[in-house]
Amino acid sequence: MHLTGAWVLFIFGVVMIATMLLLLHLTKLGHLVHCHLPDRPRRRMFLASVAFFITFLGVRLLVVCITHHIGPFGWVEMGGRHIHHLVWGIFILLAVGYAWLGEWGSGSTPTQIFISRLLSLMYGAGAALTLDEFALWLNLRDVYWAREGRASIDAVVLFGSLLCIGAWGAPILGHWFPKFRTKESPDS
Repeated sequence: MHLTGAWVLFIFGVVMIATMLLLLHLTKLGHLVHCHLPDRPRRRMFLASVAFFITFLGVRLLVVCITHHIGPFGWVEMGGRHIHHLVWGIFILLAVGYAWLGEWGSGSTPTQIFISRLLSLMYGAGAALTLDEFALWLNLRDVYWAREGRASIDAVVLFGSLLCIGAWGAPILGHWFPKFRTKESPDS
């Protein structure tokens, strides 16, 4: 059986997001995240950053497998045209943006918290799929493994760092600089 990259990405995304949601809702990990990241914006950033890095690693491994003919994987093609994974990332980002415009997941009920977490994970995954092919944006040609492809790695590192700073920066900076303290900070 030959699985296209789209199916592999879809299955990988569903399994990753379902696993993370189960860990957050059915284990002590969710309680730890809630206790150590007390406000929703930082929790969303944390979840997005975890999904971002896991998706980036997963898609890079998938591309290596496809390129080296490892496993039953293949490129996504429609009408003989290769569909790059940044297209799926853009679709995911559009869906998450639309949901956030509709303020889905902004309430405090268990369902709204679940939706908030789901959207955060989807955002991280969509951003990873899109930024992994950042060099394609710049060069308007496939340079994934070429020297110019390094721009994608740089974009992933910069954006992933930004997500991590959003999740951890305020509490860490608030410890040393009172200006950055939030009302949930234990030092305030």
